[in-house]
Amino acid sequence: MNNLLAIFYGFIQGLTEFLPVSSSGHLALIPHFLPLKDPGVFFDLMMHLGTAIAVILYFNKELLILCKEGILLLKTRQVSKSPYFINYTLATFFSFLLILILKKTALDYGRTSFIIGCNFIFFGILMYLADRREDKGTSMVKEYSLKNALIIGLSQSFAIFPGVSRSGITLTTSRFLGMSRIDASRFSFLLSLPVIIGSITFKLPEILGGTAIDVAPSIMGVGVIASFLFGIVTIHFFLKLISKVGLVYFSVYRVIIGAMLIYYS
Repeated sequence: MNNLLAIFYGFIQGLTEFLPVSSSGHLALIPHFLPLKDPGVFFDLMMHLGTAIAVILYFNKELLILCKEGILLLKTRQVSKSPYFINYTLATFFSFLLILILKKTALDYGRTSFIIGCNFIFFGILMYLADRREDKGTSMVKEYSLKNALIIGLSQSFAIFPGVSRSGITLTTSRFLGMSRIDASRFSFLLSLPVIIGSITFKLPEILGGTAIDVAPSIMGVGVIASFLFGIVTIHFFLKLISKVGLVYFSVYRVIIGAMLIYYS
């Protein structure tokens, strides 16, 4: 691994994290097509850290609203006054719950080309079907909904399998529940933060012991910066693009890539 390859990894992460095409799937596939040793799960997590920083900076106003609603909830104890914070917290809780259950299975079986290809196709078709549904005005910002938070949170946990796409599965679920493309995208991007930070925290014992790091810290830092820069640009243009063309082109891309992976595997 060198700086140029780290920038390439950062580019793939920054571009695909916010497009519903599975960033982890693309990162896991790079060693299959280039003469590289898989840099490991922790390197993938650090690439996600770069895009997490991009989310924090780009959606700082939404994060401020979440903080204000959290403080208001502590003061008033009234759920109706903090719907965004409650929905966000519940969705995050349910995500972590199922991730802990699925984690070992994903690490043992989820990074093969065949499985990733199947995930690309299946969830690509689901995304296409979901995007054809009409908006029902469902909002995770203005309306408290235990059911919607539960469903979105649980669906996000399946993104632990490469090829599923965290943004893709949350967008798909949100669209099935009647959210608009823009609202679904914003909620999906913000929902990535606790999962990324939690995953890195979970790895801390291995990091401190030096067993999880296969790439030099300086090179890893280059990758993080690259994923941040490409990520913040992708967020900006994706929000404009999805409001105009929807998700159909991303669905087609997923099916094509998935079919190629299954063929070559």
